[in-house]
Amino acid sequence: MTAFTEHQGLPEQQGLRERKKARTRASLREHALRLFREQGYQATTVEQIAAAAEVSPSTFFRYYPTKEDLVLQDEFDARVFEAFERQPLDVPPITAIRAAMQAGFATLTPAELDELALTSALTHEVPEIRARSLEEFNRTIRRMAESVAKRTGRSADDVAVRALAGAVFGVIMTVSLFGEPGELSVGPEMFERMDAGLALLEAGLPL
Repeated sequence: MTAFTEHQGLPEQQGLRERKKARTRASLREHALRLFREQGYQATTVEQIAAAAEVSPSTFFRYYPTKEDLVLQDEFDARVFEAFERQPLDVPPITAIRAAMQAGFATLTPAELDELALTSALTHEVPEIRARSLEEFNRTIRRMAESVAKRTGRSADDVAVRALAGAVFGVIMTVSLFGEPGELSVGPEMFERMDAGLALLEAGLPL
């Protein structure tokens, strides 16, 4: 009976641990973005962020391998992938991606848009973050390839799957990383440009 009771408690304990980890991760990012606003990215240290979140620097690195990752990793991608996987299977992949992007954008609160605006500005202004962002895009492309493969019944290494994932994120990178400063502000206009680029990709890039 004791063993059965302990076994029954495992999912709840695991759920509590996961929620605690999620709170710690969110707290680190919240305090970091606040400090970046107050004193600048370069002047803010990992030690200061950890102290503000009441954890040790070693705990910080268990959640974020680098300070740059803290800027680049947010919940938006996860929301888009979840929305993508909810799209009907008879919808073509790029159409499903466009719908998922629109659904993800619709979930953003004003505070989250402000966060995206800050992290976007930091990505453009700080060379270390900009360099790291290319690695993050590579990780996200792999994740997209896995989702498209699951949807189409192909391998994630299939050249067509990888080409589609790369093309989609090529459009997103072009809009979000390159352009005039006024074109790079986060908001409805940026997502409209992303969708317009994806629509051209969906149509075969007619010129």
